[in-house]
Amino acid sequence: MVRAARFIVLCWLVSSFFVATPARADLPVWAAVAGTLDVTPHGTQPGLAHDLIGAQNCGFCHRGADPGDENIMPANTWRGSMMANATRDPVFWAALDVANNDGASIGVPNIGDYCLRCHTPKGWYGQRVKPGGSNTLNGANGCLLQGDYDDDDTGTNDYGGESCHFCHRLMNQGPQGQPAYLENANAWLDDGDCNGAGGPCRRGPYTYEDGSGPPHEWAYSQYHESSEICGLCHNVTTPDTSEGPLRTLRDAAGVDTGVPFPIERTFSEWKMSDFGDRDRIFRNGFGTRLEPSSQIASAQECQHCHMPNSDDPAARACVFDEPGARTGNLATHQFAGGNAWVPNILKGQYGQQLEREFEFNQTIAWARAMLAASAEVQATRTSYVAPTPTVAGSLGLAVKVINLSGHKLPTGYGEGRRMWLNVKVTGGNGATVFESGAYNPTTAVLTADPQAKVYEILQGIWDAGTSTCKHTDAGGAEQFHFVLNNCVAKDNRIPPLGFTGGTNLEVKPVGYTYPTVPGSTRLVNYDTTNYTATLPAGAQPPFTVIATLHYQTASREYIEFLRDEALDHGFPGENAMCSTAPYTRTPFTVGPQAKTRGQYLYDLWNDPAYGKSPPEVIDNASIIVTN
Repeated sequence: MVRAARFIVLCWLVSSFFVATPARADLPVWAAVAGTLDVTPHGTQPGLAHDLIGAQNCGFCHRGADPGDENIMPANTWRGSMMANATRDPVFWAALDVANNDGASIGVPNIGDYCLRCHTPKGWYGQRVKPGGSNTLNGANGCLLQGDYDDDDTGTNDYGGESCHFCHRLMNQGPQGQPAYLENANAWLDDGDCNGAGGPCRRGPYTYEDGSGPPHEWAYSQYHESSEICGLCHNVTTPDTSEGPLRTLRDAAGVDTGVPFPIERTFSEWKMSDFGDRDRIFRNGFGTRLEPSSQIASAQECQHCHMPNSDDPAARACVFDEPGARTGNLATHQFAGGNAWVPNILKGQYGQQLEREFEFNQTIAWARAMLAASAEVQATRTSYVAPTPTVAGSLGLAVKVINLSGHKLPTGYGEGRRMWLNVKVTGGNGATVFESGAYNPTTAVLTADPQAKVYEILQGIWDAGTSTCKHTDAGGAEQFHFVLNNCVAKDNRIPPLGFTGGTNLEVKPVGYTYPTVPGSTRLVNYDTTNYTATLPAGAQPPFTVIATLHYQTASREYIEFLRDEALDHGFPGENAMCSTAPYTRTPFTVGPQAKTRGQYLYDLWNDPAYGKSPPEVIDNASIIVTN
């Protein structure tokens, strides 16, 4: 076997949850019969000549039971990932109901089709979401899917997420040579006859010149060793419907730019960084912690971080291989991002039935390691006035966060996702004398003090009456209307190294300024926040400063929004929705059941076992001030 590239295929780690708004005068009303607007008109369409097979089929050979196989082999490392469990994610289902309800209010009741294409390729291509063939009933609510949350990834279960067979059938062009897409899961699937074998090729970055190929149809694919395959789903844009883009971007002045609204831009962020510029020549290796003005990184594909190559001496890809057959030549299928919370929920709800509790724990550990490698925190003292027994003093601090990842930090799905600095100063007796960015784990409330620094993107809907991009309701509660947002109120997420998108409408910072690297137009990959801590009269040194960078998958505001939308709009429980005409599926025995999906998610979030999406520590820095 000759290796053409690492065995890497990153289809997507989609955390795309789609929500909308109640009808408003400034929203478009489509001149189409309700339910006929096609929100997924591009790429290979449902009704394949060769159905997608379940991942369990692939696992017969690519999942091992020998010591070490659990953190090496493709099926073992994939099983706990969010890719493998995208159709089990309770956050997704709660948001899907909001999307369908709000889509219906503007004449697009089938908007869930756009969501489910990513989360259940097997169900979508099998015509159990988008009507086609003999199916005239729309399954945009997921009620036509086969199987159940706790079913294993068999050929009859649609809850198996992004499966092996889906990813390894992806092509970078259509069957008639149509060009590739770079967003919205507009995938081209191989659905032909692979070299006369009677089925489609299973594609990957290997060629077998010695005739030692696998016992199934295969073809070498350069596409599977490039980041473009990741961009297929890690660039998410407003639905490009059969009538045109659903939403277009309005700038800070409210002017419609005509640009289809960019919801997520992880691939573009990477492409506009040093990591994604394959034409540059670099001197230093990945992750070198130098000052940003001189820090130069090697170009890296997404797979370098998210499918790290194994140098385990027992590495193998197939149970029929001898241990060590692929040492240094096997990209693990970890697909880790920053989400350690949902895998923990899935472990608790379905892990025992799926027999993958170990795999979920492994995914959680990989996510935390990924977060820990994504940034560095530095803290320095800028001024100090010692307190006296009767007069307060002050301490000036500068806290610097350096983005070591290949995209913005944080990146991807923005709703409820955030990162913040907690800066705490304690006196000589151990008592806290100053704190910014305080978080209460019992209530999941992040204190918005005047000096707090929160890194996030806030997308909203342009309000012509106030000439603002609104992301809150009249009472000030945050709103998360994924599909119908058309403006960005804030984006202060930290750019990656060498970021050239400072003026690009789709990715530029909003409401915040990052300086350029001297002598270039590239933005720096760090942010410095200055703090002034008041030291109470009588406080005694030494003063200990600890600056901690936290990451959170889902904020309290987001979880409560999803619950309240279900309550306010009278969504039915999942069984009532899916077992009542025209839907006739057998009632669920796991998952929400009698609850709405929003209430079910809220109850999980509120369960002490899952900790209200507990913040993860990325990095911290400390200093001690004695005089």
